[in-house]
Amino acid sequence: MVVRGSTAYERELRTLLEGDPSAVRSYARALPPELRAAFERLREEPFLVIRGAGSLGFDLVALRREFAFPLEVKASSEPVIRFTDASGRADAQLAAHRAAVGRVGLTVLYAYRRLGRRSEEAWRMFLASPLPEGGVLRVLCRRLPPVSTTREGHGILRWEEGLPLSRFLDQVRFLTERPPAVPA
Repeated sequence: MVVRGSTAYERELRTLLEGDPSAVRSYARALPPELRAAFERLREEPFLVIRGAGSLGFDLVALRREFAFPLEVKASSEPVIRFTDASGRADAQLAAHRAAVGRVGLTVLYAYRRLGRRSEEAWRMFLASPLPEGGVLRVLCRRLPPVSTTREGHGILRWEEGLPLSRFLDQVRFLTERPPAVPA
């Protein structure tokens, strides 16, 4: 398995979610027109994204009026990332993330960047914590595939099982869209 340092991919995801015009244009130009719209809308409806740091910390935190998502970014050219690789550090990190968000009622998402994908969307999203108890966040998270586990209980990301980032963004928009004002 080839898992690369994710700093460049953290930056790519951060600039996409922030709606940076050049990042959106660069990423979306290889996508079919029907997928580009979700990214183009990020320019008008961006997230505030904060880069995390530190051992076992979150890579990014994406914020909007309705949501706060701690994000862990993974990148690989392989279709599967096993959390037992690299001495199990990713497994320990997953457990720490779940414990941290469980105490405060948030949910952690994993963003998997598949390397070498040119003609299709490279980012997939996964839910890495239990469903929130209620609200819009629960509705959104019900649509996210969970981080899988092996029979031994170790985390595993299968890229094909993830929700494409464009669909995730469409669902965020759908759940937060304000209905047009009705004239009196």
